[in-house]
Amino acid sequence: MNRVLPNPLYYLDNFQLVLDWVRERYDDLLIPEEHCFINDFFSLPQASRALFVRMVMRKGDYFRESKLSYAEIADTSEAISSLIKGGWIVPDPPLSLDQLFELLQKPEIVAAFSLTAADKNLKKAEQLDCLRSRFDGSKPFSAWHPASVDRVLHIQNKPMCDRLRLIFFGNWYQDWSEFVLSDLGIYQYEVIPFSKESRGFQTRRDVESYIAVQVCRELFDKGEPTALVLAELAKIVNDNDWINGRRHKLLFQMGQQCEKQKDWDQALMIYRMSNYPGSRLRTIRVLEKTEQQVAALELLNLALMAPENDAEYQQLQRSAPRLNRKLGHINQALPTMAQVTSFELTLPYPDSSFYVEAVVKDHLSQDDAPVYYVENTLINSMFGLLCWPAIFKPVPGAFFHPFHRGPVDLTSADFHQRRKDEFAICMEQLDSDDYLVTIRETYQTKQGIQSPFVFWNNLDADLLDLALRCIPAQHLRLWFQRILSNIKSNRNGFPDLIQFWPQERRYSMIEVKGPGDRLQDNQKRLIDFCALHELPISVCYLEWREDDK
Repeated sequence: MNRVLPNPLYYLDNFQLVLDWVRERYDDLLIPEEHCFINDFFSLPQASRALFVRMVMRKGDYFRESKLSYAEIADTSEAISSLIKGGWIVPDPPLSLDQLFELLQKPEIVAAFSLTAADKNLKKAEQLDCLRSRFDGSKPFSAWHPASVDRVLHIQNKPMCDRLRLIFFGNWYQDWSEFVLSDLGIYQYEVIPFSKESRGFQTRRDVESYIAVQVCRELFDKGEPTALVLAELAKIVNDNDWINGRRHKLLFQMGQQCEKQKDWDQALMIYRMSNYPGSRLRTIRVLEKTEQQVAALELLNLALMAPENDAEYQQLQRSAPRLNRKLGHINQALPTMAQVTSFELTLPYPDSSFYVEAVVKDHLSQDDAPVYYVENTLINSMFGLLCWPAIFKPVPGAFFHPFHRGPVDLTSADFHQRRKDEFAICMEQLDSDDYLVTIRETYQTKQGIQSPFVFWNNLDADLLDLALRCIPAQHLRLWFQRILSNIKSNRNGFPDLIQFWPQERRYSMIEVKGPGDRLQDNQKRLIDFCALHELPISVCYLEWREDDK
């Protein structure tokens, strides 16, 4: 079904909302040029404002006038004239050959350059290659193609619009489509009360630092020399934890790239500059690779005293015996992985396309003991429904525009601590039957609203009722506490399937492993957790019948 917005100028309203929001909440951060842009924009005629926004939201900076035709803009020519007069767009700007080719169709290229019969049949990119040797420099569209009655327009201030969008969203990845998806009801967002303190950037330096980190990321993605990117990163000085987190993440990724290239010295230097989770572990690995075992073991033992999370501790335990052995030290006995119930299935190879989890689900499911494919969706969703008020508490800096799927600090180390009292209130409901009411009510009242935990498409009322009937409150408490202890890592790794026995009010989680598959590290950690707390879990090893392979 095609959904149509009732207001044809919806995009203009949305753009103006951003400008109003930024002007109201970030007035002290804006530079004079941005203040002038906002004030001057609202002084334009409505048709000119609408056309300008249409151009902002389209790809590129150069547009053919004939392509700027919109039903809701009655007089495009008049709108263009006002924009030209105010300096918002420039008519007939100089164009390079490459820029020209972005605007012309193949028949126009043939006419403009009087191509030979042989050149006419070339692909557009091949025609461009041929013409580059003959034409150098830039000139207006009217000079490139005098026979055309069309005109090219160059939009000004598009980078400023991107910058204002950044200030509004606090990131580069959200764009103008967020408004449309919300207006159409495709995405719904929790309504958060905003104060003037609820903003992503606190100083102008924050804005400039964020942009500078993004520029460095783009340089890195383009394959620019590591030394150049490091030199640019070194210029960024900021005490904003959120922005520094982005900087340290980029350093970590640069270290990984150097590792892949076996540039060990560079990788080691970069990892030591980064505090992004995993940097210390990679430092140990590079020290070991470069035969610096003593330094590697010293850092490993230091890390074992205060591991950053369960994942690091698991890897440290794995590396310790190897390093100790290389240095001739006596190894201490390592804890073994908890024993887990496992079973094997040998089934006929399916005739049609399949995934192994569904094959096992269909085989194990019974009328009185249904099996569901849930993986990470069920327990996370139940956690999100119970703890909705805590997750969406308007903590300063956690929400600063109306299109947040979740708090900005969701994976930060102090996320739980900043909402400790609210989470405690939510968890206390597990001491009585109150949690049953809360989860069901939240499921009804918040249906479809974006959440970092609730998977609406995977959670129907029947599945939720079964889970609430069969999973004891004390088990939910353990699962929820584990998620809270490390949201970034512990939201993942849940078993593929869950089986319910409604009459007996019990359940079991089942991890499925197809032929040749094995348990991943996060799954091993979860199995250890289940064994420690006696939570029901098993591993199913699937094989195909020999005669069906």
